[in-house]
Amino acid sequence: MKLVRFIADNGPRTGVVVAAGENANGGIVDLLQAKAEYTDIMEIINAGQPALESLNSAAADCPPHYRLEDVTLLAPIVKPGKFLAIGMNYKKHQQEAARLGVQEQTKQVWFNKQTSCITGPYADIDPGVTEKLDYEVELGVVIGKPAKGVSKEHAREHIFGYFVVNDVSARDWQFHTPTFTMGKSFDTHGPMGPWIVTADEIDDPQNLGLRCIVNGEVRQSNNTSQMVHDIDSQIEYLSTAFTLESGDLIATGTPEGVGVAMEPAVFLQPGDVVRCEIDAIGAIENKVKI
Repeated sequence: MKLVRFIADNGPRTGVVVAAGENANGGIVDLLQAKAEYTDIMEIINAGQPALESLNSAAADCPPHYRLEDVTLLAPIVKPGKFLAIGMNYKKHQQEAARLGVQEQTKQVWFNKQTSCITGPYADIDPGVTEKLDYEVELGVVIGKPAKGVSKEHAREHIFGYFVVNDVSARDWQFHTPTFTMGKSFDTHGPMGPWIVTADEIDDPQNLGLRCIVNGEVRQSNNTSQMVHDIDSQIEYLSTAFTLESGDLIATGTPEGVGVAMEPAVFLQPGDVVRCEIDAIGAIENKVKI
């Protein structure tokens, strides 16, 4: 199931994206208009499987209320409790970071993106004061059932779904502090979406192609199989220290090809269009504000 937040003619709503079928066009089923039992994204995440079963029935019996092209898609989650991101989690990205003087770490490297950075899948990116704006395509994970002290073997039981995220980075601010937080958390520097694909729809999250394309040029292209620390290990590591709560977000790392590591470095400029794609999930596309 693809769960989406959107604006049409009645303010923000939650819906289910339905594919075109033999007797119906594709589009969005508005959960309020469908009189579904669950109509709020966090309510759905907290309820888990019973909510998904209920929504499946509601969407199956209801023709779409809107075409995708007629609505504005919003970030699927607005204010998660946590928005955590892992650094240097692809081997080739580690290597390009080493060329820039970033020491390779033996432990997982985590930082926070402040939740106020979150923006929609097609919203503009505002550079703010940075002069070194960069992109990072990443697979995003939404926590479903709370996780504390979870082993790798049971980590998938706590994943609600997946999304595309661009971990937009202000490289000149990133190293103001060892935590990276300042350079990772500017307003609008967390575009995500275009929806949440529920975990049951992704057979293997560790075998998904992902790409970042800037102005039509492929800058990043790799596969989630190349992660140094896989998603299960990430959940195990984080939940050893603290509880991952329903609706928390995890950005699972970016592959090689970031602008700061190009020779010479190439940073995003006003008017640039950044497209981030992940197989089986979808794509987001954001323009750097002029």
